[in-house]
This record gives sequence, C-alpha cells and structure tokens, in this order.
Amino acid sequence: MKTIAIAEAGGPEVLQLREVEDPKIKDDEVLIRIAATAINRADTLQRQGKHPPPKGESEYPGLECSGTIESVGKNVHRWKIGDQVCALVGGGGYAEKVAVPAGQVLPVPSGVSLEEAASFPEVACTVWSTVFMTSRLAKGETFLIHGGSSGIGTFAIQVAKYYGVKVFVTAGSEEKLAACKDLGADVCINYKTEDFVERVKEETGGKGVDVILDNIGGLYLKRNLESLNLDGRLFIIGFMGGSVAEINLTTLLYRRLTVQAAGLRGRQPENKALIVSEVEKNVWPAIAAGKIKPVVYKSLPLEEAAEAHRIMESSQHIGKIILLVK
Repeated sequence: MKTIAIAEAGGPEVLQLREVEDPKIKDDEVLIRIAATAINRADTLQRQGKHPPPKGESEYPGLECSGTIESVGKNVHRWKIGDQVCALVGGGGYAEKVAVPAGQVLPVPSGVSLEEAASFPEVACTVWSTVFMTSRLAKGETFLIHGGSSGIGTFAIQVAKYYGVKVFVTAGSEEKLAACKDLGADVCINYKTEDFVERVKEETGGKGVDVILDNIGGLYLKRNLESLNLDGRLFIIGFMGGSVAEINLTTLLYRRLTVQAAGLRGRQPENKALIVSEVEKNVWPAIAAGKIKPVVYKSLPLEEAAEAHRIMESSQHIGKIILLVK
C-alpha cells in the first residue's frame, strides 16, 4: 500500500510517499481501506520529532480516517466487510489502509459524505472526553474556546450550542471570528486587538466563564484562571504558548478552580473505546440531525500531505484539512 512516511525530523518537505506492506490485523481489529484522513496539529509535531507515536502504534502519521472495512478479526462482531466507517487511530491514517481496534470505529453519520466523515473522530473524541466527560460542561453554563476557528474549535462551538451552552471564542482575524459567529458562537474576541480577560468579565458581569478549553498552555495560564467563574474548570489540550508557567495557587483555592489536562493519542484502547462509545451516543445524533456540520477548509490528495502541513502551520485555515486517498 501507499503511505506517507516521515523521512527525518524536519519541515513539511520530509513527508514522503512510499510503498510499504499492508498492515496485519489482530483478532480484535478491523482493516479499513481509507477514503480520507485529516490533518491534526499533533501530526506536525510528530513530523518535527516532538510527538513520537505511542509504543505499538504505527510509525506513520495520521490520527483519524474514514473508509470501508476490508477485513475483520475473529473477535469482531459489530462490523462486517463493506461497512462504511470512520475511526480514531493511534497512527497510520496517512495511508491506503490501516488496522484499528474495533472499539475505535464509528459508523459514518447519516447526511455526511464518506470523505467528510474523516473530519470528525479526533475532534469529537477530544472535545467530548475533555469538556463534557471530564469538565462536565452543562446546559446554561458559559464556555470559552481558544482558537475557535480551528478544527477542534469549530466542532466545539457546534456541540456546545447543541447542549444549550453560551459560547465565547478567541481567534486572530475578523474572517475567523465571522466563521465562528456563523457556527453559533455568542461572543467573539479578537485576541490580537482585545484583552480576552476583560471582555469575558464584561460579558459575564464580572463573574467569568464556567469552562475554558485551551490549546495555548503556559502563556495563557494566569489569564485563563482570571477568566474563570467560581468553581470554574480549565482544560488544557495543547502547549502552543509553552508548557511552563508560574501561578499563585491561592487563586485556585479561594475560587475553587480546577485545572485539568489530557491528550488523546496515548490513552489505552479501553479508554478510547469508552470515549468513542460516548461520542456515538451523545454526538452522532446531533450530526445526523444536521445540528453539527463538518467544517472542511480544503481537501488535497494524499501525495500533497506536505502542502496540507504548510497550510496547518500557517494557521490560515478555518476548520479541518482533509487528505483524499485514491
């Protein structure tokens, strides 16, 4: 099969199309012939040598895909050959085929094309496992999303609005903020021209928001804590602004704040299967009802993975970048 390999740590140019052996499935896995995969920030970090695959996972990049099941392991009962699916994978999504634990596979939501379905697994599982399963975001609460125009951001806006939450976003251009507003965001903040802490306080009567989803990390930690309501929860999923910061812990104590952080890729298969199951139960009906739509910025052929990475790293995109596998 064809796959995209990382020749060495470096820029997008190190991504190379190669011919490799087909993956072999275990008894609890399925083999998917991939139709499409999607780019994630973690893929660019892996390419740079900063985010190696967990032990036992494919060395090739790609954390999600959609396609058709080509074979099933002997312990797999739900899925059959020919099923159209999408999946959360630990690696190997930039390829023609991938082996996936059956518990990480989802049906293609009704009303969504097979190619568009590749845009959902990583964002849906990330947002649901962090904001809803862990931070317990609930109807009537307020929620700040940093990077509202990203793949995760555009999904998080829609799922939060579906569940009756008031949504605040930050983004770096008026075009991106307009896209967030069109998706349902209530308060749109240009972080380049406004202080998001002041704007949050102004919009909440001085209280702050209940939950923040943050991909910046150290640079925003103090300001995020200042932006939280009593009993507020900050969930950190990335470190684009560094991983080291200093805070006064009394802030957490007096206002009963919670700081949480987690990744998705390194979780155990059993934990991923639980998240996927919760996503299918709680998110897939909203997609089928047209309340959550795929937001795809651009689709490129697999062999143009390097260009897809350049777009991702330029941060010019709104939503997801897809690679089509012919």
